[in-house]
Amino acid sequence: MLAEWAVELMESLGGVGAAVVVGLDNLFPPIPSELVLPLAGFSASKGVFSLPAALFWTTLGSVAGAVIVYLAGMMLGRERTRRLVARIPLVSVTDFDKTEAWFTRHGTKAVFFGRMVPLFRSFISLPAGVERMNFPKFLVLTTLGSLIWNTVFVGAGFLLGENWHRVEGYAGIFQKLVLAALAVGVILFVVRRLRSKGDLEATEVMPRVRR
Repeated sequence: MLAEWAVELMESLGGVGAAVVVGLDNLFPPIPSELVLPLAGFSASKGVFSLPAALFWTTLGSVAGAVIVYLAGMMLGRERTRRLVARIPLVSVTDFDKTEAWFTRHGTKAVFFGRMVPLFRSFISLPAGVERMNFPKFLVLTTLGSLIWNTVFVGAGFLLGENWHRVEGYAGIFQKLVLAALAVGVILFVVRRLRSKGDLEATEVMPRVRR
């Protein structure tokens, strides 16, 4: 069972084990971070490591896994990446295509919010690498997004202790809030663009009217 294996790895390797388990979420998407992260919090509640250490190691694992996937996308290119994705068990090429389309529409925002959305969390680093997104910016956005996501679920697992498994039931609610925040951000961006365009057109028309 995945939960038992993850707990045993964390107990034997400590924080490094937590980093390895969480990093696999990026490299092998069928491993859900909604399950792994609360387990890290549960292990912290048992004294395997401290809560700050759990947040540090899980975020390090998330970022390390994301960087590996980014480099893979950068070196392989789009078509070879799609062929590689097609060989991953329980993963469809359409998953990559949807993530790529999301990255194309939202750019840097997709990297940040993508760390908090299922499916996109594991794949968003691929199109970022394929498009050779500025690496320092990718690193910062990935770290911040991962830290927020990990803090929520590791903290919940720490507080719930033996009942850590209840966290997974609330994951969907948090993910919907993230998507809603992204939608609001896009709407505000479009409104501002339209307003600025309208103001520019108005300033161009005013001199003509005066003439």
